[in-house]
Amino acid sequence: MKDVQSMHDFRNIKIDKVGVKNVRYPIVVLDKSNGSQHTVAEISMYVSLPQEYKGTHMSRFVEILHAHKNVLSMKEFPGILREMKEKLNAESAHMEARFPYFIRKDAPVSGTSGYLEYMCGIAGHMDSQNRMKNFTVTVSVPVTTLCPCSKEISDYGAHNQRGVVTVAVQFHRFFWIEDLIALIESCSSCEIYSVLKRQDEKFVTEKAFENPKFVEDVAREVAEHLRSDANITHFVIEAENFESIHNHSAYAYLEGKNKGEA
Repeated sequence: MKDVQSMHDFRNIKIDKVGVKNVRYPIVVLDKSNGSQHTVAEISMYVSLPQEYKGTHMSRFVEILHAHKNVLSMKEFPGILREMKEKLNAESAHMEARFPYFIRKDAPVSGTSGYLEYMCGIAGHMDSQNRMKNFTVTVSVPVTTLCPCSKEISDYGAHNQRGVVTVAVQFHRFFWIEDLIALIESCSSCEIYSVLKRQDEKFVTEKAFENPKFVEDVAREVAEHLRSDANITHFVIEAENFESIHNHSAYAYLEGKNKGEA
C-alpha cells in the first residue's frame, strides 16, 4: 500500500514536534515497597519531522508505548526515546507521562491503613546526538499547613488548610519517587492521611499547631533540602494553600539549582 506519510512535502518547513497527545494507557511503574504498581497514565509522544516528509507514522507511537507498558520508569525513559527516534526516522524525540501513584500510609497513632494518591510525571527530550535534555520527574503532594500569623494573634486556635506542593526535579541518577514525596511532606505543618481515627485526628491537629508554616516557609524548606542534594541539578517548586478563611489560594513559586551546579 502507498505510504502517504513518507511522500515528499514541497513546503520546506520542518515541524518541531508531531505525534500523539494525551493517550490514556495502563502501565506498570516501579514501587519502592512492592517492586511495581499498576496505574493508568496520560501520555504524549512526539518526534521532530524533517521538512521533506509529509507526515509521521502515528500508529508507531502507540506500538512503542505498548511494548514498554510493563515498566515505565526514569530508567526506561531514555531507551524509549531512542526507539522513537529510530522507528520514526527522527532527529529528536519527546515524551511526557502523567499518572496517579498510590502509597500506603498508616495513621500516626491507631495505625489504621489507607492509600493516598499522588500525581506524578516523567518528561524528557532526546536530541539528535542522543543526549537527554530536560529530563524531569514531577510529584504533586497534598499537605496540611497552619498559619503562623493566625496562631500568633488569636486567643483560640489558628486556621489551617490543605495545600498541594508540586516539585519538578532534574537529576543525575535514579531515585525513588517515595523519597521525594517524604521530603516534601516533612516540610509541611503535617502530613495528609486517608484514614484517621479520633486519636489520630488529635495527633495531626496538635502537630500542625506546633508546626505553623506559611506557604513561603514550605517552598523555602523544600528548596533547602534540594539545594543540598548532590543528585539534584535543577528544581521548580510550586506551593499552593487552599485557604480556609479566604476566597483565594496562597501561592509561592521557587526555582533553583543544587549548590554545586554552575
